Amino acid sequence: MREVTVEREIAGRLLSISTGTLAFQADGAVTVRYGDSMVLVTVVRSPEVRTGVDFFPLVVDFEERMYAAGRIPGHRFMRREGRPSDQAILTARLIDRSIRPLFPKGALNDVQVIVTALSFDFENALDFLGLIGASAALTISDIPFDGPVAGVRVGLFDDELVVNPPFKLMERSQLDLVVASTKDAVVMIEAGARQVPERVMMDAILKAYEAAQPIVEMQEELKEKVGKEKVPFVTMLPDEELTDLICERYGSRIREAVLQASKEVRETKVTELREQVVAELTEMMPEEKRTLLPLSFDEALHRLVRAMILHEGVRPDGRGYADIRPITCAVGISPRAHGSGLFQRGETQVLTIATLGAISEEMLVETLLEEEETKRFMHQYNFPPYSTGEVRPLRGPSRREIGHGALAERALEPVIPDEDTFPYTIRLVSEVLSSNGSTSMASVCGSTLALMDSGVPIAAPVAGISIGLVMEGERYALLTDIQGTEDAHGDMDFKIAGTKTGITAIQLDLKVKGLPFEVIEQALQRAKEARKFILDKMAEVIDRPRPELPPHAPRVISIRIPPEKIGEVIGPRGKHIKHIQQETDAIIDIQPNGTVFITCPSLEQAEKAAEMVRLYAADPEVGKVYKGRVTRILPYGALVEILPGKEGLLHISQISHERIASVSDVLKVGDEVEVKVLGVEPDGKITLSRKELLPSPPRPSGRSPIGGGRPRPSGGPPRSHPPRGGMPPKS
Repeated sequence: MREVTVEREIAGRLLSISTGTLAFQADGAVTVRYGDSMVLVTVVRSPEVRTGVDFFPLVVDFEERMYAAGRIPGHRFMRREGRPSDQAILTARLIDRSIRPLFPKGALNDVQVIVTALSFDFENALDFLGLIGASAALTISDIPFDGPVAGVRVGLFDDELVVNPPFKLMERSQLDLVVASTKDAVVMIEAGARQVPERVMMDAILKAYEAAQPIVEMQEELKEKVGKEKVPFVTMLPDEELTDLICERYGSRIREAVLQASKEVRETKVTELREQVVAELTEMMPEEKRTLLPLSFDEALHRLVRAMILHEGVRPDGRGYADIRPITCAVGISPRAHGSGLFQRGETQVLTIATLGAISEEMLVETLLEEEETKRFMHQYNFPPYSTGEVRPLRGPSRREIGHGALAERALEPVIPDEDTFPYTIRLVSEVLSSNGSTSMASVCGSTLALMDSGVPIAAPVAGISIGLVMEGERYALLTDIQGTEDAHGDMDFKIAGTKTGITAIQLDLKVKGLPFEVIEQALQRAKEARKFILDKMAEVIDRPRPELPPHAPRVISIRIPPEKIGEVIGPRGKHIKHIQQETDAIIDIQPNGTVFITCPSLEQAEKAAEMVRLYAADPEVGKVYKGRVTRILPYGALVEILPGKEGLLHISQISHERIASVSDVLKVGDEVEVKVLGVEPDGKITLSRKELLPSPPRPSGRSPIGGGRPRPSGGPPRSHPPRGGMPPKS
């Protein structure tokens, strides 16, 4: 087959999209290359129709392949990729949310998009390349698609917005923004930010939209060259006449059911009314229309809810457009947890539990982007079936749970203290106890409460809110704090989290084919006002981190040792560090720069362990006195351990002033003895003395002060001495 390629220079690097040589049995296949990063993207539509579903059966998979970065997967028993990593799932969700609004309504054929990483150059990220490839493959295929759509990343460096910055530079960027745009509007936004103001965020979104336009043109050019004729989907759409009939005959009763303040009551009444309407109209309808009755009832419900909101200004629970549901907060729910926070907004309730651990308990993650990435801050999100009054099997975390957990983690990460300030691993788990809209943003609020309750010195409290939208033509209404019904029948779920200073995370999901910039700007401002209101409510319960850690939290202290002493602290086969851990119940984490983190159940134990580490790292000083322990008796002396792991020789001549026949007459193994360091040889040999610390023995009585000699007899005349140089006189 003939290869066809289109190219453009984007942000100073060549972007190319090619088709025609790889995966030619797929309905559409392209390779996208940017620098030396490259992905293969394929799209296939099943000929069969998916029955029994009320959503478009689109599946997006991102296949991380370690060979793309020249690596072999790390598990030695299974040297191949296994289940997708969280990063792969998040990338797939980003692509899904960008393309899903652009498919025809009511489509029932399965569509699968697979993005395979072929090459990664550690400079150009693969997520937005996968998005571009998915759009391009759909655009040239026979699958109906209202694209093309293009993805662009924007970073913020020293107040300068940069399009598609190199991957390695993103660590110091104040903003990580990915925007998906069509020729006419923005369809998806995802961002992490370090308290970036709304004005700067809006400028970044506009810049991303402008940078995406040449990429949209590339795909249109490729479609002109190799695009296939579109083959319509099999669709299941409501019957317009039936929908009009239901609205006319049952509209008031539908309205009455929708306006119930309680979610449970509302859903019960709507379900009962649906069953009644279907039963009453079934006998009146011809056979071919009876199967469309449930779908037509749902469409009538959809129309009436939207009309109430847009034309009457009436939300299902009676709130105004900018009103937030009643908020309740609490901390200290779990008596043994290190911190806990309960956040409830309306019928949405989330409990977050905080756990503090040693630095060594951070999570090790192997991804295509990082060979060994560690995370000392983790947020995980659980959505059990009882939160919606349902029954379903409990399995592992779903893609939605992974996505919501990552969004909240991204929102909170900018305020987490660094390792030097707070040397702990931090894990948050948000349990959704009751769900009626925007549980991910409630988990942000509950997590902030839990962090402050546990004494983590966060830079500022963070809150999140979701802004909804109902739009028909040029008329629209923005809804603050959407609940489940408004999410189901609305056009947008715009999740925005941040502090009072600025934005920390964004996730935009749309059901319409694009969002005007004025709506984006208004939504950002509406979310800012809502965040301040929520943060004030949270502050009524706890307004700053507790000054002390809770009693059950471990205590961590850090000390510095010379890096060259790390081996001595660890000891042969870890002997020394194991000894410290056994004596103090400590977890010892030593960094390559010599920083030692000591985690213990109590501060007293931590300080004891720190002193032991210092001793293992210490060098003996000449002239200094140490209290040592005899470790071995030798014929010519004794070995004395004066510092952990450091022994010196106490020679037999240095044990006592008196002559000693045998060392064992004075010392035994295990004896504690004070010794003085006489010298340290270049090879590390240490000579010790005990004798120098003992008092000198008393001199014998009458002995000459110099030289000794026999004592003079008492009494009698003094002995005469001959004069120098002569003989004594004769008597």
